[in-house]
Formats: sequence, C-alpha cells, structure tokens
Amino acid sequence: MEESLISPDSRSRHESSPETPETSVTAVSTTVADHLRRNWIITLAIIGLCLYIAFVVCIFCFYRDQYSGSETHPIVDAFYFSVVTMSTVGYGDIVPLTKTTKIISIGFVIISIVLLDILINWVVDHVLALQETAILALIATRNRAIRAHIVDVENDGKMKMVWKLGLALCVVVTCIVVGACVLCFGEELGFLDSVYLSVMSVTTVGYGDETFKTVGGRIFAVVWLVLSTVAMACLFIYFAQIRVDGKVMELPVSESEFVVSKLKECGKISEDDIKLFVSEYEKLDGNTLRKITSQQLLEC
Repeated sequence: MEESLISPDSRSRHESSPETPETSVTAVSTTVADHLRRNWIITLAIIGLCLYIAFVVCIFCFYRDQYSGSETHPIVDAFYFSVVTMSTVGYGDIVPLTKTTKIISIGFVIISIVLLDILINWVVDHVLALQETAILALIATRNRAIRAHIVDVENDGKMKMVWKLGLALCVVVTCIVVGACVLCFGEELGFLDSVYLSVMSVTTVGYGDETFKTVGGRIFAVVWLVLSTVAMACLFIYFAQIRVDGKVMELPVSESEFVVSKLKECGKISEDDIKLFVSEYEKLDGNTLRKITSQQLLEC
C-alpha cells in the first residue's frame, strides 16, 4: 500500500494543490543532479565503447593469422568483427581458430554485454528523451486534440507509451529498409536476399549464410549494426513496458487508496502530506511488519 501512496498517482487526473517554493527548489536541484549524473554515465559509456572497439581491433590485428573467414581490409575487418561480436549478431564469417583467440573472444562477449546494457539503459534512453522533447515541442502550438492524443497529462506531460512504441518501431523499420537498400546496391544482393539479411541482422539472428563481403559494406555494417541492435532492444523494452502497465491498471484498488486518490484530486491533501504520514507510519512500524496497533495510532 505504501508504494501506491508515495508513487505518482496514475489513477488521478491531476494534483490541484499549490507547489511550495521549497518543493520547487528541491525539484530543480534533483533534476539538475539527475541530468549531470546521466551525462556523466553517458560519457563513460561512450569512452568505454571506444576503448572496447580499439582493444578488439588491436587484438584482432595482432592475432590476424589465428582468425579464419573472408578478408577485405585488415583494419575494416577488425572493426567489423568487434561490432558483430558486440551486437551479438555473430554471422560466423570471421571466427577464431586457436585456443588463445577463443578465450579472448569469450572475454569480448562478456564485456560487450555490459556495454550494451549501459548503452540501452542510459545512452539510448537519453537520445530518445531528446527526440521525445523535440516532438512534443513541435506539436506544442498545433492542434490541441492532436496533442491531447499524444501527450499523457497524467505523466508530467510526457509522450504516451504507445507512441514511444510506435516511434521505436519506425526506427527499426527504417534500419531494415536502409540496410536492405545498401545490401541491394552496395553488396549487389538480390532484393529478397537483401531484405532477408537486413531482417536477420536487425533482429540479431544472423544465420551467416549471407554476410557483408565488401570494404564499403563492412564499414556501413559497423555503424548500422550498433544502431539497429539498440533500436530493436528499445522496441522490446517499450513493448514489455506497455504489457506491464496494462497488468498494473488491472490491479484492484483498496478503499483507502480510493479515498487518498480522491482527496488528492480535490486538493485536500498533497503528495508532501502523504510522504509525511508514510514517514510517521514507518517510525511506528519499527519491526517492518506493515502493521501498527490501535494504541499506537491513538498515541501518534
């Protein structure tokens, strides 16, 4: 019950209680701190990604004779191998042969999983937030009906999750189309094979029967695979979030939660009042059983 009280109330339309100056200062300070922290993590993630790719390239070039597969340019092949490994596509057109390179490849995969997690959770979230802000600013002066359809007024005026899902889907489809065009005209594959390889790459399936074989194609793949892999991950995240939100909205509402929601809606109490009451309750509930006695209630 505590989480329902102190979290933003998605079941109420808005809070009509006035915001105090202290609350405004605290909110601004928290926003600035979160922004600085996010920027710092993004910077570290980008540095880590560059160091990872540079390290893989150096190792690949040093042990070049211990890898098998189609060759183009040594440096391009090294970058291509590092990104194919990091994106978990794993075409199989370049593979390690010796025990040394196989052990090194295991380390590459473990490190790449950590980097992908950081990229998806921080960098991509930041980029999509900027994109969302730009879209909301674009429709700010447009038709109010359109804005009301896109913006979730109950969630600090942010874009509705279904629109975020649609936006991520558009990015994934764009990646597939762009990849298919490059494969068709650059790698000279047939139309069906181009679409096939593009879909298999974006979804990180990577059967390996069709791959990038030219220098230009592999240079394109270095950038394209990173973007498409992250876009696909975001699509799944948004889809899962919508499913979770749907399950949450189906949860039953207790009588006390209904009363608190209505009091907030009428402006009788504020979120700060609720936090104060919850804090007092936690002090009385010293054994964290989520229960207090009637005597404790009368004495408080």
